[in-house]
Amino acid sequence: MPGTQDAWDGQLGLFEDPSLREAPVGRAVLVFDLETQKSFEEVAGRNTRQLGMSVGVVYSFADDRFHVFYEREVDRLMATLASAELVVGFNVLGFDYEVLRGYGEFPAGTPQTLDIMVDLQQKLSFRPKLDSVVQATLGEGKTGDGLQALRWYREGRLDEIARYCQEDVRLTRDLYLYGKRHRHVLVARYAGSPIKVEVDW
Repeated sequence: MPGTQDAWDGQLGLFEDPSLREAPVGRAVLVFDLETQKSFEEVAGRNTRQLGMSVGVVYSFADDRFHVFYEREVDRLMATLASAELVVGFNVLGFDYEVLRGYGEFPAGTPQTLDIMVDLQQKLSFRPKLDSVVQATLGEGKTGDGLQALRWYREGRLDEIARYCQEDVRLTRDLYLYGKRHRHVLVARYAGSPIKVEVDW
């Protein structure tokens, strides 16, 4: 969790419900990310549904635990996501869900989702990377990259992929909580100060 940055920024609005800024403890809110078996170069273009899932990780606010899913458990993963009150992720609508749809459709349609990247893209008119947002907002960076996860898959090192993916889920969770509490996040840019983006998560 963020350290000193957890302090409240500013005053609550006069009529705002303070509970809206609290973590959804005990609720069926999930934070989700997955890693793939293949790169786009290996599937002849941007055919996301052919990439295959190596590992998926879900953090659940209901039990305050991370849950790891391997390819053989993809149906259970999709059912878990479909049953959630809310799924939080970063580029899940256009990427992670499409990877999963390579195995079939969600049981009851697309889960209720907060895609942080999509929300920020609509406000910024460009697609920020997770690393640029968490570095500026939380003072933390990603521990690896997707290409490294692909190498691990070819080497059969699924536990390494799970640890890497879990760390991305943790960063996404902490970014979500920061945005809820402070009503903004920061996005790093190549030159100059980070961009402050108001959010209403």
